[in-house]
Amino acid sequence: MVILAAGTDTSISTMEWAMSLLVNNPIVLKKAQAEIDNYVGQNRRVEESDMSILPYLSCIIKETMRMFPPGPILPHESAEDCIVGGYHVPKGTMLLVNVWGIQNDPNVWDDPKTFRPERFEGLEGFRDGFKLFPFGYGRRSCPGEVMAMRLLALGLGSLIQCFEWERTSESEVDMSEGTEGLSLKKAVNLMAVCRPRPKMLNLLSQL
Repeated sequence: MVILAAGTDTSISTMEWAMSLLVNNPIVLKKAQAEIDNYVGQNRRVEESDMSILPYLSCIIKETMRMFPPGPILPHESAEDCIVGGYHVPKGTMLLVNVWGIQNDPNVWDDPKTFRPERFEGLEGFRDGFKLFPFGYGRRSCPGEVMAMRLLALGLGSLIQCFEWERTSESEVDMSEGTEGLSLKKAVNLMAVCRPRPKMLNLLSQL
């Protein structure tokens, strides 16, 4: 139950962050739709097996998790005495890794406050050293990482492929971060206008 609850809560919040970013950045949304149209088409829905041919969709998920990691603070415990940044850390010390701080650090990332999925184009794998690690790092990293990435890509890909998304007003979607719970949630839930894409009406009518 702990694994299921943790995976569900973090996946839902990440999906909401991603959709909020896309609604605020319609050019990125159109580019993602064009990629799916080119490689998947309009005669079937995007499938899990398509993820390897949709690199821009993967970049969107990575950039979302960079800006809004589902677990902004990761707790660890030192297995032995060690020196970190010149400080002596005794064995058994609880260490809190500020993932959000690292992944939004202007000394590490170029223009970190800007949503730019293109920054991940051409990079192999998911992690980028100790710059991008929303699932943690090493032997204690999240065991549900592979499942989460597949579910996020499939869910987000389906929403992008089948529907047009717009803001409910001219104002951008509020991207304030909430303070409750262990996962990073939006302070204000996403509200958006959704309508079927004309080119997908035939397929959607069969579902």
